[in-house]
Amino acid sequence: MAVDRTGSGDERGHAVPGTTISDMLGTIGTGAYLVDARGCVVAVNAEGERSLGRAAAELVGQDAHDLLHRNARGETFPRTQCRMRPAFMAGRPLHQTAAEWFERGDGSLLPVSWTIVPCGWGERDTTLVLFTPRDDPAALAGQPSDDGTLNELERLALLAEVTTQLTSTLSVDEALQRLLSLVLPRLADWAVIDLINEHGEVWRNTVAHVENGTLTHHRGLEGPMTPVSPASQMPLSRALRGVASTITEPRVYEGSLDTGIAVEQHRLFETTNMHSAAIAPIRGLRDVLGALTLGRAERPEKFSAADLALVEDITRRAGLALDNARLYQRQRKVAETMQRYLLPQLPRVEGLDMTARYLPAPDASHVGGDWYDAFPLTDHATALAIGDVSGHDLDAAAGMAQVRNVLRAYAWSQKEPPSRVVERVDRAVLSITDVPMATLVYGTVALRDDGAWELEWTNAGHPPPLLITREGVTRYLAGGNGMLLGTGTHPPRADTSDVLPPGSTLLLYTDGLIESPRHSIDDGLERLRRQAAALVHHPLEVFTDELLSRVRPAENDDDIALLALRLGTRP
Repeated sequence: MAVDRTGSGDERGHAVPGTTISDMLGTIGTGAYLVDARGCVVAVNAEGERSLGRAAAELVGQDAHDLLHRNARGETFPRTQCRMRPAFMAGRPLHQTAAEWFERGDGSLLPVSWTIVPCGWGERDTTLVLFTPRDDPAALAGQPSDDGTLNELERLALLAEVTTQLTSTLSVDEALQRLLSLVLPRLADWAVIDLINEHGEVWRNTVAHVENGTLTHHRGLEGPMTPVSPASQMPLSRALRGVASTITEPRVYEGSLDTGIAVEQHRLFETTNMHSAAIAPIRGLRDVLGALTLGRAERPEKFSAADLALVEDITRRAGLALDNARLYQRQRKVAETMQRYLLPQLPRVEGLDMTARYLPAPDASHVGGDWYDAFPLTDHATALAIGDVSGHDLDAAAGMAQVRNVLRAYAWSQKEPPSRVVERVDRAVLSITDVPMATLVYGTVALRDDGAWELEWTNAGHPPPLLITREGVTRYLAGGNGMLLGTGTHPPRADTSDVLPPGSTLLLYTDGLIESPRHSIDDGLERLRRQAAALVHHPLEVFTDELLSRVRPAENDDDIALLALRLGTRP
């Protein structure tokens, strides 16, 4: 007979756990504190304050060992004898059930058992310490009970690990992979994740189990499912509607089956030989995102009501993490789409091979101000531009469009050297745009009467263009340098011209391609020069893609725009 646990509407309105340190610790039902790499307390939850008889202000910033740890006689002991420190300095979890003592605020001793879980928070390496008073020895047994279930401290440690692992990624796929590694094989032999997309379609995303220590997917059971029936009372259908969590078994899915989802469940039980399953909804803040099914086949014990409560706690955290990841991905898609629509189509110019790339920043909120442009002028020259508006948000992207449009207008109408066009743009930046500051390289490339291509350009505080001959000889075009745009000083600007060898490649790029927190700008320029020389023999499209792959710093947090030209002669 199935056992139901109906979810409440209140649970769906909880704030996202893990958003702050306080939120993360507030989800834990036992005493807990967080320490940094030095062993100093970063934060403590309310239950920890109560158990220790100490206010957070007394704990935070103090060395946890020196302040709390005591031997059975209430004496301090050296840090070298602390069982916790080697584990959290090595970044590994540890569960301690032997008698240990913390000193409470009134000087009395508190016998405890504890578990520590590494959980890097922000840019710091932090460790979560869970402790429980040893008033109830049965609840603190160091090993699982005879029926294979987790004891209370192990459950709390698992929930803490779920919270920290799932809230530290904004990738849906990564979050699901971490969820699987947390529940298999600790809680079950099989894990099944069914997801509902924004169109209401159900997809069996994952059917997995651990085989010889390796997570293995059963691809034949994964794939699209039929829609959720509003009338079906079968366990999975109820979970996908957010109605209830359930413990179920194979016989529930035998006989007359009311929906295609029930048919797939029958096939699942037959194929996996699961004899007991716990099914719980995965709820976001507003909608049901799917359901998690945990099944037992090899281990003989069935799921209990306590197990189901634990699964519900896990799916509640998973739902909020997936909600965040989906929101992030939607935001990123909108940002990338907007950015790409703002960037132009390149013109076709006889004798010039031209391509461009734009790579967004890894962070969806970093919608950058990087841009490129190329357009024909009335004197048969072709205008080239690459620039970067300061900022990493929608304002920067909007400012980029303003600068580009102003530049186009002046370049087309004034028929002046690049320096004069950029001087006009510089004055306009302060007067008729919302752009604080920007860098820019603007130039024109034209075919001379002798068949050679000539580039005339000016540089407003931007990284220099790179010229690579077809023989692989490289040089940065360092002339025409001037102040960036938006300073309000309006300095005079210089033009520089250069004849570009036939078959050479001209590269204009933004600083995201060469800048890195770990290396100097000179290192980035040298890396770009060497890789460009090595790749110049490739077709331009391949050259550009390979260059981005090889040169972009792994720790890059900026967007990148790149414009590449390969020069020939008119037939």
